[in-house]
Amino acid sequence: MQNSAAWQDTEQGLRRFRNPQDGQWHVQIMQGDYYVSDRPDEVLTTILGSCISACIRDPVAGLGGMNHFLLPEGSGADASAQRFGVNAMEKLINGILGRGGDRRRLEAKLFGGANVIAALSSVGTRNAAFARRFLEDEGIGLAGGDVGGTHPRRIQFWPASGRARQLAVRADSKTLVESEIRDSRRPVESDVELF
Repeated sequence: MQNSAAWQDTEQGLRRFRNPQDGQWHVQIMQGDYYVSDRPDEVLTTILGSCISACIRDPVAGLGGMNHFLLPEGSGADASAQRFGVNAMEKLINGILGRGGDRRRLEAKLFGGANVIAALSSVGTRNAAFARRFLEDEGIGLAGGDVGGTHPRRIQFWPASGRARQLAVRADSKTLVESEIRDSRRPVESDVELF
C-alpha cells in the first residue's frame, strides 16, 4: 500500500500520510470514522474535545482500530448515525472481528469526553459514561486511556502494539466548536451491522 506520494486515501476514504518525523503512516480519524489495522508502521490519530475515541484491539491477533464519535445517542437511521456512540462502537468492533479478531480477547482504551464548552458541559461527561457502559455491557476490558477534564487532546494509537499517546492541544473553545460543527456536517456512508 506504500507509494511515493506523501498523501494517500485509504479504502474507507480517510486521509493517510507518511510522517517525515517518524517515517510511519498516519491515518486521520474524523467524526463518524473508524479504521482497523494490523500494520506496525501505521499510527491512527485524531483530535478530541467532547468527542470520544475508543481504541480497541485484539493483542493476540496484533490488530485493532480507532473510532471517533460526537454524541452518545441520537435519532435517525441516515448516514449521520455513524456519529453516534452505539453505531461507532459497533462499526469498529465489527471491523476488528472481520479482520480476524476474537471478541473474547478485545481490550480498549478510551480518550476524550472533555467538557471544553461551558454551555455544553454535559456532552463530554455523557460521552464518557456511554463509552464505559458500552464496553462493560459488551464484556470488553478497559485497559487505559484518559477521559474528562476541560482541555482538548490529540490521540495517537498504534493498533498493532496497543501503544497510545495523548498530547495536549492548545486551541480556543470557539475554534474547536466550529471544527466539530463543520465535521459533523460532513457526509458519511452508512452500513452499520448491529450484533
